[in-house]
Amino acid sequence: MNWTKKTLAVELSKLHSFEKVDVQLEQYATPSEIAADWIWNATMNGDVSGKVIVDAASGPGILGCGALLMGAKKVIFVDKSKEALELVKKNVEMLDQAYFIGKSESWLGDIADFKGKADVVVQNPPFGTKIKHTDKAFLEKAFGIAPIVYSMHKVETTQFVEAMARDYAFQITAVWTYDFGLKQTLPWHKSRMYYVKVGLWRMSLKK
Repeated sequence: MNWTKKTLAVELSKLHSFEKVDVQLEQYATPSEIAADWIWNATMNGDVSGKVIVDAASGPGILGCGALLMGAKKVIFVDKSKEALELVKKNVEMLDQAYFIGKSESWLGDIADFKGKADVVVQNPPFGTKIKHTDKAFLEKAFGIAPIVYSMHKVETTQFVEAMARDYAFQITAVWTYDFGLKQTLPWHKSRMYYVKVGLWRMSLKK
């Protein structure tokens, strides 16, 4: 299929997502339009087609599924939630029935215990609002997995992300910003939808 960013977003919008969220795990699924823009830009940068990609804190796997649709050689979905990886399985099976896609596997556990290597990491990790420094743990691990990392964080943590990249000898090559829509999934949410300003950083290991 000759994909466009729009058709990719439409396909990703059909994927299974969380019906109930785990507040402690900060399970906020990446909106399909943001995921499509993310994977499209990564593809244009040569970071998807033919690559082995780790989708860390994968949730239902929208980023990894997008990568498979855009020609990734293999995607490894990593999450500590069994329920999330069950959704990944459903989503990958759905895509596999409709398209020719690369290989995939799922890994259940804490990101700190993951031992694999890849060409690229894509991750929308917990923002660290429930368990402090969770975002730091994901960045540290990502820098050890692959020479190219795409990671999403709140824009207000820009200095933190820049410092982390510097400490691990990664250079920031691009930043995209989005209004990340969060649905009213929790009792204390006052509106049906509210937005968080987030940044997506592309970082590559300095040569």
